[in-house]
Amino acid sequence: MSVRSKVPVVARVLLGLAFTVFGLNFFLHFLPQPPPPPEAGAYLGALMAGKIFSIIKPIEIAAGIALLTGRFVPLALTLLAPIEIAIFAFHAVFEPSGLGVVVVLMALTIYLAWAYRAAFAPMLRAHVEPTAAEPATARHAATA
Repeated sequence: MSVRSKVPVVARVLLGLAFTVFGLNFFLHFLPQPPPPPEAGAYLGALMAGKIFSIIKPIEIAAGIALLTGRFVPLALTLLAPIEIAIFAFHAVFEPSGLGVVVVLMALTIYLAWAYRAAFAPMLRAHVEPTAAEPATARHAATA
């Protein structure tokens, strides 16, 4: 395995670890969390009251595990992209001191999206026709 082929694996594992650990920490509280900035209180309170984190954190954990195992990597990256944008926006507005870690996570995601670009290419076509359903008889004949 060349160095060049190891870089996506390292990026995938680092990103997977980050989202798995921080997603699990929401439920298990094994890492101390600094208090949020006072001006972010209403925003975070709304996310907690609306149970938004109860939806986002399992997605982070599942996507993190997918990245760690190397399975469904393009799907994991697709699920994490809007979460990362929200994390970036939060830090840009409320806690700029945390932007460094977020930028590293986003750089890993962008790099992996480039590394797996062949999987994303079909989604980026301007005009795509739906796939016609295969007749049931053809499916059965193919498996017989």
